[in-house]
Amino acid sequence: MKTIKTLALIFATAMTLVSCSSNDNDAEIKLDSKILFTSNNTDGNVNMYNVTSLNNVTKATLTTTATAADGIYYDGNQDLVVQASRSSFGVEGYANITNFATSTTVSANVTGTLDMTSPREIAVKDNIYVVADNADVDGDPDTKDGKLFVYTNNGGNFTLRNTITTDFKLWGIIFIGNDLYAIVDTTNKLAVFTNFLNNSSNATLSASKTIAIEGIVRTHGLTYDTATDVMVLTDIGEASNGQDDGGFHVINNFAANFNGTANNETLAISNQTRVAGTSTLLGNPVDVAYDGDSKTVFIAEAGNGGGRILAFNNIGNGGNLTPAYNATLSKASAVYLHKE
Repeated sequence: MKTIKTLALIFATAMTLVSCSSNDNDAEIKLDSKILFTSNNTDGNVNMYNVTSLNNVTKATLTTTATAADGIYYDGNQDLVVQASRSSFGVEGYANITNFATSTTVSANVTGTLDMTSPREIAVKDNIYVVADNADVDGDPDTKDGKLFVYTNNGGNFTLRNTITTDFKLWGIIFIGNDLYAIVDTTNKLAVFTNFLNNSSNATLSASKTIAIEGIVRTHGLTYDTATDVMVLTDIGEASNGQDDGGFHVINNFAANFNGTANNETLAISNQTRVAGTSTLLGNPVDVAYDGDSKTVFIAEAGNGGGRILAFNNIGNGGNLTPAYNATLSKASAVYLHKE
């Protein structure tokens, strides 16, 4: 079994300390690392940041054939990076990354049919890969709908198992156990489909439950840490402002808070911690990852300054925090944290 522990990425430049900088330096990814995988909509490349220490961040890049990409995931058992290509409109996997050095050009060696129109986030359960597509399904812009593409990864191929049409627009998705949580795009709402994978045929499906999140204008990204029961949601604010009206919400004791909020009711801001303000550099935070060990939030910021990868720690009571780490990444679109 290969995991990130076995990464032998030997890079060209010696390790140099960097902090709150866009000038990441190439270095070896060492044992017991925390690796942040990122996608973007500028060149479609996969960037891998060693974020074991925010005072010593290094980066390696896989140059892909995609020209734009969104959701991203790393499977340590297969040593496989997967992202949703917004140029080919399929799911693409890059295997054996332990063999790659920085600035290596790679081709997708795990592919499938090109079924999607506007793929966004990826959620993974065992060998099932679910991709949220936020394109208009019925051709009527006045009706809200989206589609979930359900793929199986067997024998080195992504095979479309079925599709689920939703009665709301989609963006971020994540599995918590057997339940699929989904962002209700253009709103401040969070929905859940219980026992989602039991739906194995093409169908139209309504959420099992939907709640609103007080304090959020429009949410996009979400992530959940099972060990600490923490959910983090991003707020992109007004779509017309991509520079300084974004934020994110941390919800501790998420299970109790979600279960204690009735269907179609609102989770109070008093049960959340909000980070927002001009110092945060959050304008259009489209995706998020969370390290429960260090209580660090990682953000794919698509708008501010053209795009950034940001990290926040010492969140405490929230507020207008300055990022602990800030690196330029044009049109950043997705982040995934892998820990060993």
